[in-house]
Amino acid sequence: MKRGDILLIGIIVVIALAFLVPRWLDENSSEKNHNDNGKVARITVDGKLFKTVKLTGKEQTIDIKTKYGENILKVHDNGIEMTDADCPDKICLTFGFVDRNGGTIVCLPHKLMVEVVGGSGEGADVDASVQ
Repeated sequence: MKRGDILLIGIIVVIALAFLVPRWLDENSSEKNHNDNGKVARITVDGKLFKTVKLTGKEQTIDIKTKYGENILKVHDNGIEMTDADCPDKICLTFGFVDRNGGTIVCLPHKLMVEVVGGSGEGADVDASVQ
């Protein structure tokens, strides 16, 4: 390598670090604000509000026992998922992990719906308008 090549590589590395280091040191980064934006899961049974759960990184289990049946929800990583249900078809288990605003999990035999709401408006705004 020539001396000019080494100098050019050094300049590129310094410029890259100038952009990356502040992100590593910033306590109020965009990702942290995105993950801690007050999202909640609204759990309804037979159309009536059963419980509202704040979606946090802390792991917690929610047991839902109603006259229709039993479901188990797990809150973790700022989202929620259905981990067990005693319904015959178990389709509600296929919805997977839901963490976006407007995401839903539905168990029709148990008349249960989990909907993610709140946050910084993610998914709530109009993306486009067509005439």
